[in-house]
Order: sequence, then structure tokens, then C-alpha cells
Amino acid sequence: MLNTVPESRRNLAAFAALFDHTLLKPDATPAQVRQLCQEARELGCKAVCVNPCYIPLASRELRDSAVMPIAVVGFPLGCNRTDVKIDEALRAIADGARELDMVINSGYYLGGETAACRHDIASVVRIAGKVPVKVIIETALLNPTQIREISLWCAEAGASMVKTSTGFGARGASLGDIQAIRAGLARHPDVGVKASGGIRSLASAVEFAAAGVDRIGSSATVQILSDFRKLLAETAPKKSLV
Repeated sequence: MLNTVPESRRNLAAFAALFDHTLLKPDATPAQVRQLCQEARELGCKAVCVNPCYIPLASRELRDSAVMPIAVVGFPLGCNRTDVKIDEALRAIADGARELDMVINSGYYLGGETAACRHDIASVVRIAGKVPVKVIIETALLNPTQIREISLWCAEAGASMVKTSTGFGARGASLGDIQAIRAGLARHPDVGVKASGGIRSLASAVEFAAAGVDRIGSSATVQILSDFRKLLAETAPKKSLV
């Protein structure tokens, strides 16, 4: 399994830095968010991803840490008015969010309101300024051709990454989703890909790492990284007793 992980990620620190440690349940408590932040600091995760109401708390908990607080915008349905998403983004940034993960309006896209869908994406990216925006396209609702098209729109709007899923859809991320997103971003290699939704095991995380994703969103980060640590120990060269 380990040899499928990109060589640059075959150590605990580098692998852990792929992860946005995530807690987006509607019943998440302040105590759980504090625990999430502490775990992310100890593990060396890239970020924590929380609902907007917890960004002030996460920002305080992660002060003097390399771990970034991420706020979701328009989560989980993406059906807020664009001006509401803009306000939500601005408030999250003011509260300390260092990245935003926004959800597209899938209904606009699937209903043929493509201009409104593109405007929605571009408006949040533009108002965020230097704060990177990852755009959640909810791949479970789309076919590969649609995934490629929307991924291109995200890149043209200036998004930093395209993200597969909210985790609240009919399914989470698949390797086929990643391939379709990459195809859509073929002319924009600087735009990253985040796999999220249903990634709860080391085997699944390794599959996505091998597929070359730039970030993995998971609520099972602690267990995944514990299992990765064990895998490293099992595959480490044995010292000779001679």
C-alpha cells in the first residue's frame, strides 16, 4: 500500500499535511471543536474545517499554529442567495478563516441557469480576495462531462481548488470524480483538487493520495493517521542484530 503513495508523502508529517481535519455535523459542540483543533495541531494537519459559527473559536484555538481554520460557505446545499454567501464569506474572513470551502448552486446548473451558477461561484471568489476559495461541486449530482465543465468554470473564476463533495450528498468522492476534475482543469494545472466525503479509512485515503489530490477532507483523520503510522512502522527496514 505504501508504495502507491507519492514519494514526497511517504512520511507521517507530509501525509498528515494533506488533511483538512473536519467537523461539520449539525450537533457539533464547542468542546468537540476544541478537541478537533487540538488533534489537528498534534497531528500536523493542514487545516480544520468547521461551520462558520465556530470560526472565531477555531481561530483562537489555532493561534500561533500552522494549522489553518477553514469555514464552509453556503453549506451544505449551496442554495443560499449569492449576496448571502458573500456576506457569510466576509464574516468568516473577519472571524479568522484563512480558507473558504463554498458550495455551488447545483440546482442552477442542472436547471440550465448556467450564468447564475457561474456568477455565484465568481462572486464569492472575488469577494474573498487573497483568501483561497475551494469550490464544492457535489460530484454525486453530476456526470463526468458536467464535472469537467464546472471544474473549468471554477478555475476561470480564480478558485484555488475544486472539491468533490459536502459529505451530505448521496455519496462521497470517487476516483472517477478526481479524474474528471483533473480533465476539466487540464489548462489550469495551478488549481488544486480536494477529495472529501466518505474518506474514513487509510486504504481510501491512500487511494486518493495516489491519485494526486492536493488535499483530503475527513472526519476520520485521527484513525487514518494512526493507521498510517502503524504502516510506516511495519514497513520500516529491520535493524540487523549482527
